[in-house]
Amino acid sequence: MWSGKPMTKKSPNPVDKHVGSRVRMRRMMIGMSQEKLGENLGITFQQIQKYEKGTNRIGASRLQHISTVLGVSVSFFFDGIPAVTAGAAGAAGFAEDASPAYVSDFLATSEGIALTRAFLKIPDSKVRRRIVDLVEALAGTEAQT
Repeated sequence: MWSGKPMTKKSPNPVDKHVGSRVRMRRMMIGMSQEKLGENLGITFQQIQKYEKGTNRIGASRLQHISTVLGVSVSFFFDGIPAVTAGAAGAAGFAEDASPAYVSDFLATSEGIALTRAFLKIPDSKVRRRIVDLVEALAGTEAQT
């Protein structure tokens, strides 16, 4: 029976979004397509898309399988996780150590991965520092060091 209230689409849980973005980031880091990951897991690439967006939760056994296929530990998917609530046990400690969400969001993009790969291949630390200085100057920000 219709209650007269408009249906609202439930937004993904922040933890599910974070885990999904880490799956996407790792998959892209190793150059694996959604289709290939899906084949390895016995599911469709559409399901992989839903996992990566956080719209579908990843069960524990599936996450373990994903970690094996992508060559990382399960804990990798929880690195930098945002605190869910301030009152949650241990959440404050998590929040202090977590990197800002924009860092994870950037690293999950193809540009972020390409930039990180190329940057890490530069052997001279002074050159890397000069590149950071250049990017900060272009962005109009002061160095935070």
